[in-house]
Amino acid sequence: MKQILLKIIFVGIIFIPISFIRAETTKNEKPIKILIVPGHDDKNWGTEFRGVREADMNLALATQIYDSLKKDKRFDVYITRDSQGYTKEFSDYFSLQKDNIMSFETDAKNKQEEEIKNGTFVKKINVRHASAKPEVVTMLYGVDKWANENKMDAVLHIHFNDYPRDDTTKVGKYKGFTVYVPEKQMVNSKESINFGKSIFKQLSRKYISSTYEKEKGGFVEDQSLIALGSKGTLIDSVRSVLVEYGYIYQKIFNTWPKRKVAYKNMADLTVTGIKNYFFANKK
Repeated sequence: MKQILLKIIFVGIIFIPISFIRAETTKNEKPIKILIVPGHDDKNWGTEFRGVREADMNLALATQIYDSLKKDKRFDVYITRDSQGYTKEFSDYFSLQKDNIMSFETDAKNKQEEEIKNGTFVKKINVRHASAKPEVVTMLYGVDKWANENKMDAVLHIHFNDYPRDDTTKVGKYKGFTVYVPEKQMVNSKESINFGKSIFKQLSRKYISSTYEKEKGGFVEDQSLIALGSKGTLIDSVRSVLVEYGYIYQKIFNTWPKRKVAYKNMADLTVTGIKNYFFANKK
């Protein structure tokens, strides 16, 4: 009887401190900081197909991803715009920091030009992208600058695809999603690629990757996209991925009910990819 009593006391002493330590460890872990960037806006809405604007599709999907991650206390989530336009934080930042953003852009361009000249950075051919207007370019550099200053762990840019053709009111020949990541020479490339692969793996469970030959089966390293840290504008700790979730004219997007289903599925798969990257096998 005495031995049994001692065992009970011993177990109780050990059990309580271990449980307490685990609770404290979880409690003190810093949340993962993620910025969601729904591409384009109401002024520059990207591509359009039969009255459906890319900017609206980007925002609808981005909002679902944002709302889902926001429910998980392990994440600290930000978004650049909502149904009212750019959030106050970003609207103020773009306005008040405009001169600093432009200097940041100029410095980055000058630095990379020097790296290309001295051979420390090799310029490679990228998939051709649509040219952005100057004000859009400045905002994209502003997003990079903000992400660095606010120590984001990851930035996710959300888009839908299209390509130039004679009649853009007709369905095009390509389909499928593409995950763009920084090219290997870029300082934030390694973990961005791993982050992108985790999202790609989940999206591949339900959707086909791009059939456009230059998008290499839907996973592309790129050194020209500002969103990914072109010209070294993102520090090495900021993972950045840009996803083209499909071609805007695809059948899965041609009615509101279909788009609604696609947004839900794509958001769920993206969130799973994000969580798997940050937490799977890291317990």
